[in-house]
Amino acid sequence: MARITLNSKCRLCRAEGMKLYLKGDRCLSAKCPIEKKGAVPPGMHGIKSHRKPTDYGIQLRAKQKAKRIYGIQEKQFKNYFLTAKKLKGLVGDNLLSLVERRLDNVVYLSGLSLSRSHARQLISHKNILVNSKTINVPSYTVKIGDKVVLSKNIATKSGELLKISEKDFKAPQWLELTRPKYEASVTTLPQKDDFNPSVDINLIIEYYSR
Repeated sequence: MARITLNSKCRLCRAEGMKLYLKGDRCLSAKCPIEKKGAVPPGMHGIKSHRKPTDYGIQLRAKQKAKRIYGIQEKQFKNYFLTAKKLKGLVGDNLLSLVERRLDNVVYLSGLSLSRSHARQLISHKNILVNSKTINVPSYTVKIGDKVVLSKNIATKSGELLKISEKDFKAPQWLELTRPKYEASVTTLPQKDDFNPSVDINLIIEYYSR
């Protein structure tokens, strides 16, 4: 199974020309390669490449960026698109709602992890509970009324290092935090204002509609 390794994450950010925040707090520090050298594309030619992208290339880049931000592989991302087409409403809004409601994304947005990859690790190691039941599937889709809680073991050991412990941290409006319990409740479905602004959903729809 394909997976993104720790050393390759900075290359993904450089390829997209922006920070994707795949390494948590490290992305905010001076150690970030983009802070050191700027968004220089990976490879031996780096910034010397001046080829003008085609329409297909622009659409592909938008789709790749979204996959990398959320940590989703191609087959699963396309399945989200096919599912979104069957739902009522706009396909783009449905697609983003589905990926936003992934359990690993909810854990990250709630401040219960340092990054989405850290969230997937917590989930796969059975350190995340949904409605008092252990869920070890990062792609699990949360529903209105679900309560996502960090295990007591992890909360005791490293809870103070997480974003949820910071006074200034705010989760999206569709998530309600109970900080002392390291808990996040899904109060409503994510709306347009809650979607990641770095994702150009129109280009992604165009890519899959070819």
